[in-house]
Amino acid sequence: MTHRFSLSHFRSRRAVLALAAAMLAGAAFPAASQSPAWPARPIRLVVGFAPGGGTDVMARAIAQLLNEALGQTVIVDNKPGASGNLAVGEVVRAAPDGYTFLIAPTSVETANPYLFKSNLVPSRDLTPVMAIGRAQMYLVARPTLEARDAKQFIALAKSQPGKITMASAGTGTAPHLAAELLNQSIGTSITHVPYKGSAPALQDVMAGQTDVVFDPGIGFPHIRSGKVKLLAVASESRSPFFPDAPSYADLGIRNASLDIWFGVWSPNKVPADISERFSAALKKVLASPVLRQRFGQLGAEPVALDKPAFRNLLTDESRRLSTLIRERGIVVE
Repeated sequence: MTHRFSLSHFRSRRAVLALAAAMLAGAAFPAASQSPAWPARPIRLVVGFAPGGGTDVMARAIAQLLNEALGQTVIVDNKPGASGNLAVGEVVRAAPDGYTFLIAPTSVETANPYLFKSNLVPSRDLTPVMAIGRAQMYLVARPTLEARDAKQFIALAKSQPGKITMASAGTGTAPHLAAELLNQSIGTSITHVPYKGSAPALQDVMAGQTDVVFDPGIGFPHIRSGKVKLLAVASESRSPFFPDAPSYADLGIRNASLDIWFGVWSPNKVPADISERFSAALKKVLASPVLRQRFGQLGAEPVALDKPAFRNLLTDESRRLSTLIRERGIVVE
């Protein structure tokens, strides 16, 4: 019996064999776009401040919950120094494999590049992952200040140019920048007095050595006990912790609000699927009542902003603070 093969039959058979070969190759070699199993080893969260500070406590609370969410150990690695710049450099140099992330206040990107002489440019050298929370600042005064509320304080500051003193955690810190924004907005010349941290600044206001301070949340017990007077919340919105205190929006103060935001960054070129899985785990953690309670003890709120919204926040804050630093001639020695 004679078998006859047409050209179309030959081509069809060749196509089937080619398809089978491709399927076997695909099984042997997974698609290049798929990352290896992650996480397969401990993840490091780098923090640019000493243990026990607000950023460190936030990072440790998040790490503890991420251990469960990711099924892998998450450790906090403190690299204090240069207002967070040492930690930024650590993460910039890290391998982009999804095992090293930075947790920091947004000032490392929005203020530090304009305050310090450094080759680091976080907006270029790091990739924002997401915002994780914010803390508002509170304008508090010594208990003996001749002003019962924010309106009387503003009137007093305008009537005594240069005589009202404003303590801060140090030159270029968020409380100092908040003070300069207020001066710029309402046309006052409150005198800046820098300290080495928020705690000593607050202590001297309680002792009556300086008049006011922008407190990032450590003064809550002293506000409640009456050791300092809460005049206003330096934000567009009222505080969930002191809902009766007026916000800047309530007082008609414009372009002076400054919330302290915190976020997560990664080295550039971390695979997209790893970044997305890490972001999803962070969102789950930030929704936890346990984390809300822990943040609340620091005077902060967990707030998840995804990458596009976080980028917009960073861009807007950088524009505002770089302009302020230049116009007010703020220099960190």
